Amino acid sequence: MTTPLAYQTGFGNEYATEAVPGALPQGRNSPQRAPLDLYPELISGTAFTAPRHENRRTWMYRRQPSVVSGRYQPYAQSSWQTGGDRSVPLPPEPMRWHPMPMDGAEQVDFIDGMQTLAANGDAEAQCGIGALIYIAGRSMERRAFVNADGEMLLVPQQGRLVLTTEMGVLEVKPGEIALVPRGVVFKVGLPDGVSRGYVCENYGAQFRLPELGPIGSNGLANARDFQAPVAAFETEDGGYELVKKAGGRFWRAPTSHSPFNVVAWHGNLSPVKYDTARFMTIGSISFDHPDPSIFTVLTSPSDTPGTANCDFVIFPPRWLVMEDTFRPPWYHRNLMSEFMGLVYGEYDAKPGGFKPGGASLHNCMVPHGPDEEAFTKASNADLKPQKLDNTLAFMFESRYRFLPTQWALSSNSLDQEYADCWAGLKDQFKKS
Repeated sequence: MTTPLAYQTGFGNEYATEAVPGALPQGRNSPQRAPLDLYPELISGTAFTAPRHENRRTWMYRRQPSVVSGRYQPYAQSSWQTGGDRSVPLPPEPMRWHPMPMDGAEQVDFIDGMQTLAANGDAEAQCGIGALIYIAGRSMERRAFVNADGEMLLVPQQGRLVLTTEMGVLEVKPGEIALVPRGVVFKVGLPDGVSRGYVCENYGAQFRLPELGPIGSNGLANARDFQAPVAAFETEDGGYELVKKAGGRFWRAPTSHSPFNVVAWHGNLSPVKYDTARFMTIGSISFDHPDPSIFTVLTSPSDTPGTANCDFVIFPPRWLVMEDTFRPPWYHRNLMSEFMGLVYGEYDAKPGGFKPGGASLHNCMVPHGPDEEAFTKASNADLKPQKLDNTLAFMFESRYRFLPTQWALSSNSLDQEYADCWAGLKDQFKKS
């Protein structure tokens, strides 16, 4: 029988935790001699002079500082690409991928099982995101990873993830998400074997909770429902391989010790997880289908107010009660570009062709909306209260156009017939 993991609660809280009593210094961050002869080390997730309400940093007290490592050598991971490749000629058309096959996943871990489907922006300029899929079947044992290019939002679709981080351990199952800050070392265990899921690699401003505006002080994702780890450290002797991503390239270095040697820490920069079942869904109780922005869990702002570098949006189970309303999403063309995935269940606007583990892409001003089947059904439905249940879809929505990788464009999973799902929508105009 395993002991349940312990967590702290809150998003961006001032956490304080110690695995050994007395390991945290009191009243100061860097005493001449830290308690238990630990090494103080600061990790800053924002510039020192960032506004107080945006500033993120954590003090760690560790058995050896992270500067103790071997020399870095290049590491090959060609399927994990960074930023948009502008040489890709991409027609302004809707795109969809069937679920990626999991053949051979037993041989690779989370790092080597990562594939970029599409990306935009520039990690060096700290703008844009990558939309990736991982398919892996091997746990990372004496191997760890650190991403200097961006924070990572993990969305498991099949199989649990056990994230061992410098700050402690998180277990994340499908239906939950995890957010690992830029620069935080972690490794991924796969207790259920072969696993698949989605990743948003955010090169831009850190994700935060969206403003609520007229909604008020409560609703959507509440800060108290996010969970951060408590301090924990590995005691086994032996070295690690540390893989680092920086500037779109990968590097590896040997270490003589575990990087998970933090005995205590305090601060507001921490990995967190969140159960999407706790999202307080808001919708219309009179008429019309509201904008999807009401489903925003986290947002990464850009330098243009209200226009996000990335919004993470979910479509969870919910009631539909609108009267005299076409209840699925309407046909639309957006300034924002939408990468979409399905964790489980059925998406109401594409009941047949969009499957769990698949993805779709509708870039800026590309028309999209319900397929013919969904349109016909919704147009003729008896508008009783209806529960959309056992479903979880999501979007990575960005102000920047997504550019698929060559791998994504040549994949057998690319649905070459996607546009046909609208071909049967006929001119129904009836002149009075």
